[in-house]
Amino acid sequence: MKLLRYSYKDKIENGILEKDTIKKIKGDFFSGFQITEEEIDISAAKLLPPTTPSKIVAVGLNYVNHAKELKMEIPKNPIIFIKPASTVIGPEEPIVYPECSTQVDYEVELGVVIGKRAKNIEKDEADEYILGYTVFNDVTARDLQRKDTQWTRAKSFDTFAPIGPLIETSLDPLDLPISLKLNGNTRQNSSTKNMIFNCYELLEFISGIMPLEPGDVIATGTPPGVGAMNRGDVVEAKIDGIGVLKNYVI
Repeated sequence: MKLLRYSYKDKIENGILEKDTIKKIKGDFFSGFQITEEEIDISAAKLLPPTTPSKIVAVGLNYVNHAKELKMEIPKNPIIFIKPASTVIGPEEPIVYPECSTQVDYEVELGVVIGKRAKNIEKDEADEYILGYTVFNDVTARDLQRKDTQWTRAKSFDTFAPIGPLIETSLDPLDLPISLKLNGNTRQNSSTKNMIFNCYELLEFISGIMPLEPGDVIATGTPPGVGAMNRGDVVEAKIDGIGVLKNYVI
């Protein structure tokens, strides 16, 4: 099932997508819903971030070749950091280039959307706590990341967490083609099977540290091929089975 949030006639609604038709739902994704008879064409709606997380727990260096391209050691345990909710934007929205940075990079990632409160979860039961999966772009001010001793500033500017275009609930996350195009040219191309720690292992690790609330997102790390974006660029992050997350750099 494809879940999305959208704006239509100045109202924010939840719905499910079937082909090019949005069916409005009554209720929310986390406490149950009913599908109504109200339908609109997707072209008439503005898609919003499909979730409004209280926090984004992101994972660094979760693909071996990405760690190598950054000349960093392969982690023995997941490296996690927090992106604040204020970074979130949706499809077709602009990524704002901070004046204090000279290098802003794209990073396509699989986003895991939490469906119910998760604390101290074992990896074998992790699937029960996942609502579904989305596309995530972990935008990063790379020059500031290199300069600082930790990553918070480089990862936390407004608009640095594009999410979308929807949440797919029926998906095997362990072998998904994942790619990114910049101005139509492919820059990243890999599979989630190349993760060091898969999404179930990450949920176990993270929930052992902090509770994850419904709607929270785990950004599972990016494959190799990261690089800089410039003002005026168009970035398209794609995961097969979910869709394309398109944003503009301004």
